[in-house]
Amino acid sequence: MATIADVAQVAGVSASTVSYVLSGKRAISAATRARVEEAVSRLGYRPHAGARALASSRTGVIALVVPLHDAVDVGVVMQFVRGVVTTARAHEHDVLLLTQEETAGLERVTSASLVDGLVVLDIGVDDPRVGVLARLGRPTVLVGIPRDPHGLPCVDFDFAGAARTAVAHLAALGHRRVGLVGATPSSVRRGAGYADRLCEGFLAGAADAGVATATAPCAATAEGARACLAELRARLPAPTALLVHNEAALPHLLGALAAEGARVPADLSVVSIGAPGAGERALTGLEVPALDIGRSAVEALLERIDAPRAGETRLLSSPLVDRGSTAPPR
Repeated sequence: MATIADVAQVAGVSASTVSYVLSGKRAISAATRARVEEAVSRLGYRPHAGARALASSRTGVIALVVPLHDAVDVGVVMQFVRGVVTTARAHEHDVLLLTQEETAGLERVTSASLVDGLVVLDIGVDDPRVGVLARLGRPTVLVGIPRDPHGLPCVDFDFAGAARTAVAHLAALGHRRVGLVGATPSSVRRGAGYADRLCEGFLAGAADAGVATATAPCAATAEGARACLAELRARLPAPTALLVHNEAALPHLLGALAAEGARVPADLSVVSIGAPGAGERALTGLEVPALDIGRSAVEALLERIDAPRAGETRLLSSPLVDRGSTAPPR
């Protein structure tokens, strides 16, 4: 394996000059830089991670904070994780995974300078981690939008806009009674911001379109799906369409409808908002671009590792795709 001394010998310079070229800490002439870079390429030299960290005061590692609480859908979370990890590797960064819900892990990795920055998933409306992260001062990007981001940048899907798009699609087909199958009860209790924003968009879009609505959370079980349907129908007799924002409950919901003999879309139209690949049946709906959100979060973090920048919120969107699960009401 080539060493910095080997690079220096081939380039005809000192080892310190090679270090300066690699770190960018001193101005080096274009001719000398070209010789060093050519030697690095020819020898396949890669600086040792520890040496890079000492030279640049950086670790080349970012933390990915993914609290694995009871309500988490691991399949959905892994799509976000994949977006983060693949983008980090493309920028020659490794990823340290933190799965605790408490803040102690955040303080540990930042106080010990183990990471250059953090991407934090599953941010709640009043998430206690946000204030801690702002205080710690390490570059951080939140995936989710808290009530008060404390100046930290946020990246997420435009759940409110997606709900408005879904309602507009159903209203254009003639539906005037639409139920929302919402997030799991545990997600609602812990203040999942995406659930609140989607519900707000749903109600606003329905009001604009003159659509009557009912909303209910849905546990990700067969019993939970039946209970959700019963609650929606009690609040909104004979709904002609459902908007479903609950990947884990979706198979149970479709199973409950099939057991009743309800045909989709002949008897009931269904629109889904969720991560790609949710459920066995492809439904009309909007996909949450989990890979793109993960990629965008890492890119925003790396920008802030390079230079401080003001916090901003970026919302990603996706188009509604008609897969044949909606039709005009009978």
